[in-house]
Amino acid sequence: MESTTSRQRWLARASLASATASVLVLAVFAGLRTIALVGVGLAGTAITAAAVWWALTRRRLARALAVLLAVAAPVWVLVTYTGAHLAWVVIVAAALWLLAVAAGRRALAPADRALAMPERPAPPVRHPVLIMNPRSGGGKVERFRLREKAAELGAQVLLLEGPGPTDVAELARKAAAEGADLLGVAGGDGTQALVAEVAAGLDLPFLVVPAGTRNHFALDLGLDREDPSLALDALRDGVELRVDLGLAGGRTFVNNVSFGAYAEVVQSPAYRDGKTRTTLDLLPDLLVGHKGARLTARAGDTTFTGPQALLVSNNPYGTGDIAGLGRRARLDGGELGAVGVDVTSAAQAAGLLRGGRATGLTTATATTVVVDADRPSIPAGVDGEALTLPVPVRCEIRPRALRVLVPRHRPGLRPTRPPLDWRRLSRLGLLSTGRGG
Repeated sequence: MESTTSRQRWLARASLASATASVLVLAVFAGLRTIALVGVGLAGTAITAAAVWWALTRRRLARALAVLLAVAAPVWVLVTYTGAHLAWVVIVAAALWLLAVAAGRRALAPADRALAMPERPAPPVRHPVLIMNPRSGGGKVERFRLREKAAELGAQVLLLEGPGPTDVAELARKAAAEGADLLGVAGGDGTQALVAEVAAGLDLPFLVVPAGTRNHFALDLGLDREDPSLALDALRDGVELRVDLGLAGGRTFVNNVSFGAYAEVVQSPAYRDGKTRTTLDLLPDLLVGHKGARLTARAGDTTFTGPQALLVSNNPYGTGDIAGLGRRARLDGGELGAVGVDVTSAAQAAGLLRGGRATGLTTATATTVVVDADRPSIPAGVDGEALTLPVPVRCEIRPRALRVLVPRHRPGLRPTRPPLDWRRLSRLGLLSTGRGG
């Protein structure tokens, strides 16, 4: 077993104790009704998941009834618990279980920072150039005075003011040709990827300012997405990270590229003006297989046959995250993550609650993922940007291709959250205090 600390061992014991207490609370105060309580909770969760599936794959009256069922199921669970005067028991037991999970994950997290992305001294920067999109993120550039703060730190700022679209990559290349020794972007992930490709090709350091809406790339770099101006501290007290870049059909991505249902939806001309309405209108046909390309993909030894949605990411997302909405443990692992979803029934939709063990979910990691289809080209969402790519689409990883300049102190840095392994946790909790690192 790897070296462990005293803190990890005590966290493991706290986790085991909380888990045991959670079960005991149910057993002591609910008695023989414990099984019924658990059954009601599981049934309510499964019914809710199935109802959501029906709501996504039906229209009109059937969709309205499914939404009603999705709301009624958790209400039924709550009323059942309350009627049995056991609501407080379930709340206490659930709180203890959540504490057990949190302590367990902390106990299993690596004890040292050797597994984190290595930091290097920041290179001297004399002519940084930052490209800023004043419309991104609802106007974060103006709201956080990013232009003024960057200028105070000696950076040249180029605004994407229009009136028409701007070739961001060409703008970055021109800045480099005129002497820029650092390129940066204050904008969304799609714009970040365009300039990151230029910076990587010229071996220039790259600065990320999370001024977009989601900024998942910044999240996994540990940057503060609530205050994007803090990312500018890298210009005066920064360190350098070497991170991977992804390629999909020759197009660079920093986060992920999606194929299938989501990519088909965002291609619709009506999507920009009515995202929710367009999604609900198109999903029924896409999810039950009446429309959209039939995909196949190969990732190492894993084959994806006919997934409704396929997500290929620059390094894999954390365990249990099937939508690419969580975090990546690191960005320099040298491999792609691939997640395929193939759900054809309400039962399979409910089964997705099992995470990685769900029958409708296939995951893999590989250095190359090849996506094919039954048509010459397919829609793709590359870091949220809607594109159409010719098949086969070859997705590759470029290990440590990008030099990223980040602040030395980053509030978003968090330890890796490993999957909860109760056997390993038990062994760790039983170690004597004198053992380990």
